[in-house]
Amino acid sequence: MVTLEKQMEGPLFGEEPIEMGVNDNNRKEIVARFAGDAGYRRDFAAAFPGEADPISFGNIIKAISAFERGVVSASSKYDLYLLGKATLTPEETRGKDLFFGEKAECHHCHGSVNFDDQFYHAKTREIETPFHNTGLYDLDGKGAYPEPNRGVFENTHNPTEMGAFRAPSLRNIAVTAPYMHDGSVATLEDVIDIYAAGGRNVASGPLKGDGRYNPNKSALIVPIDLSPQEKNDLIAFLKTLTDDSLLTSPRFADPWKPASTASGPTRAPAQ
Repeated sequence: MVTLEKQMEGPLFGEEPIEMGVNDNNRKEIVARFAGDAGYRRDFAAAFPGEADPISFGNIIKAISAFERGVVSASSKYDLYLLGKATLTPEETRGKDLFFGEKAECHHCHGSVNFDDQFYHAKTREIETPFHNTGLYDLDGKGAYPEPNRGVFENTHNPTEMGAFRAPSLRNIAVTAPYMHDGSVATLEDVIDIYAAGGRNVASGPLKGDGRYNPNKSALIVPIDLSPQEKNDLIAFLKTLTDDSLLTSPRFADPWKPASTASGPTRAPAQ
């Protein structure tokens, strides 16, 4: 899925796993909720002029996609550094060199302008969407991951793709804890430790297993001899990817005003 519109159909209408749970039995009820809001009636009529029924799931998807396309993070300290408008500290510079170098090798999966490996543009000839197993689990010594978050295997049922996930963008990574596909890693420090170890060894409990020896683990995930200083340097660099202007922009703030009466919240006027 390389468009926001197609991607959104998954969480909206998907059944395995169910996310938002939209189906033929509740579609009309959900659309009716939008239609029952005067603000949404006004905004959808303005956004989709001339349509007899501007409030539809097709248009809801288009509206959300239009909003998402505006959520662009490009003013972090690192972005400003590339423009010659900011200077990295020695610690951040060392972390950058580790990140893009062959010792830490982070750039293999997070080296694009968006710090992932899913990036494409108008001149991209072939769109690639690789998946990676990072050795986070190995429940049975054969590569098993806990249900229902078992990566692309859930769609392909190919045993070798158990635990394989797309590499996410690292932009604003310092403010998006917890980490990994299931939120099972609390801090960036823990993430760095797992990668330095070549995977995660869960020593006890129901998820016990040594992901370092997962047979499906990506060849890129190998032990890395990082000193405590080098780990700190990497984290210092990752923190330069935080875009405070995005995080504090009124455009992306909660549009629902606090409840002023017992009747519930009221929506702020469209901007």
